[in-house]
Amino acid sequence: MSEIDFGKMSGLVPAIVQDAGSGEILMLGFVNSEAWKKTLDTGYVTFYSRTRNELWTKGETSGNRLKMISASTDCDRDSLLIQVEVEGPGMVCHEGTRSCFTKNVYVPGLRMRGESDREHCSRAGAHASHPREPAS
Repeated sequence: MSEIDFGKMSGLVPAIVQDAGSGEILMLGFVNSEAWKKTLDTGYVTFYSRTRNELWTKGETSGNRLKMISASTDCDRDSLLIQVEVEGPGMVCHEGTRSCFTKNVYVPGLRMRGESDREHCSRAGAHASHPREPAS
């Protein structure tokens, strides 16, 4: 069994939260050793808030709790992938969506998720007529 390396990033490790059933990535949070211990003790994912400097268990107020099904580390043991079962209404993001990953980022040459052919061609043409300045 792998141990988590909390020795980097000021004692924090990024924790990717994935729906165990669908494989959908739901959110990213940070965990310190105290949050990880609470997660193990309760079976529900607890994070460390970098802005409030305190522990918080997802769903305490919203009811959208994250029941841990499994967890694994990356090869360096400094990142976590936590597979969960979502309890409650299922809106994991504080903005009222299931996943926190809903904001598309423009990448030249790639189609954005959910974009129609017409939208893609229109956007691509707009960017082609306004080329970026070369980096200096």
